Amino acid sequence: MTPLEALEEWARQGETAAPTPWDRMPEIYLYMDQVITYMHSQLSLFERTEENPLLTSSMINNYVKSGVLERPEKKKYSRSHLAMLMVICMLKQVLSLQDISSLIRPSLEAGGDHRDLYETYSQAQTKALQQVCRRVEECIPQGEEALRRLAMELAVEANARRAAAERILCELGAVSDEQKEPAKPEAENTEEKPEKK
Repeated sequence: MTPLEALEEWARQGETAAPTPWDRMPEIYLYMDQVITYMHSQLSLFERTEENPLLTSSMINNYVKSGVLERPEKKKYSRSHLAMLMVICMLKQVLSLQDISSLIRPSLEAGGDHRDLYETYSQAQTKALQQVCRRVEECIPQGEEALRRLAMELAVEANARRAAAERILCELGAVSDEQKEPAKPEAENTEEKPEKK
């Protein structure tokens, strides 16, 4: 298979790909090695090579330690864990763990659930991937130079969108921090008043 054929195959797969619906994710609890196997099948379209996986067991442990992923129950991972791992793995390509946490936590703390969050992510992911893959497919017949230009455009767009996402989270975090701070009492007037004679 030539590089252009491989790229065309990837774009075709991406155009029809979508995250596994919540109801079709495993209902049973999985151990770490099962989680890695399952997630590899979900993330393979986004991995550059098999030697560079987007998720490892040490990454999962770090996500738990940092608080962005809930602790497993007796070393077993639920459907909610799998859904959040999918979200984290994809967002981690453009955002820091701190930003991901500030994106996920408020939704869950405000009464939202893992399913709603995952479905919101799934819709956005599917739409974005389809648009990009269509652009790649349309560009392939134009040859390698056109594809390099497209790669540049996509990278620049990705950087601009990352910067916008970070700015939004930064400003919302600042607003959130201001709301958490208790109101400061007015300073008492300590100036001595002249005595009346």
